[in-house]
Amino acid sequence: MITDALKVFVTVAEQSHFSKAAELLNLSQPGVSLHIKNLENELGAKLLHRSPKHVSLTEAGAILYKHAKVIQARYDEARQEIQMLRDEVTGSIQIGASFTIGEYILPKKLAEFAAQYPQVNIQVTIGNTQEILSAVRGNQLDIGFVEGEAQASSDLDVIPYMKDEMIVVAPSGHPLSGSVVVEQNMLQDQVWVLRELGSGTRAFSDHFMEQTAIRPKRSYVFTSSQGVKEAVAAGLGIAMVSRWIVHKELATGEVEELRIRQLHLERNFSIVRLNEYSHSMALDVFLQKLLFVKKEG
Repeated sequence: MITDALKVFVTVAEQSHFSKAAELLNLSQPGVSLHIKNLENELGAKLLHRSPKHVSLTEAGAILYKHAKVIQARYDEARQEIQMLRDEVTGSIQIGASFTIGEYILPKKLAEFAAQYPQVNIQVTIGNTQEILSAVRGNQLDIGFVEGEAQASSDLDVIPYMKDEMIVVAPSGHPLSGSVVVEQNMLQDQVWVLRELGSGTRAFSDHFMEQTAIRPKRSYVFTSSQGVKEAVAAGLGIAMVSRWIVHKELATGEVEELRIRQLHLERNFSIVRLNEYSHSMALDVFLQKLLFVKKEG
């Protein structure tokens, strides 16, 4: 089928490599090359620039890639509608999530969904908020879960999902951890452990420090929530994190919450998708289940 050849072409284009595409598709490399050659013969145009290390799209290839993504989406929609006639939910969902959501909230939600709809294939990409927003805009993900202030735009739809409590944590035995209540000025000149720029958590902590005029003595930057948590537990410094990521460590005493006087910090978790996204039964059912659970919770 032409859809098979287009799937091979899209995978090669996105992986920039024949062997990587072959591995993902469970095909031989000669089989992948044959699909591409047949497409080039049919269209009468070279689609890929080939080199020993990678491949890239020609001008004709870029045009085909754009339309192939649309064709794949439409084919999936048709397949989903046909399967609806048999009252089955099948298909695939490409989900992106920022670290806090992807590592601490989404796995349980996906396990519940998979138990009810085992024929739906789900792939999850975890990155920082800006990476997920970019991938959704690039049509590489069906939906994204992000933390912080995601703004709706001409191309992006933003659906509020849930509130997230942010707290400041310190290593066990830190000079501030013995305080029943910490004054904001006691956070001055502390060593902080931060997420990288582009992270929703980093944006939130930067805004907090700007609003309260807090000056770190020194800071260390980690590119994952797990790294931040482990660094705090090891005694590197204090950090502002989602309560979700440290609830176990708070219970065991590996880290301690610094309760800031008259301060309650919250941010939003949101679902983002393209305004003109491709509907599929699997995605629609997933969103319905997710938002229903959120409202019930």
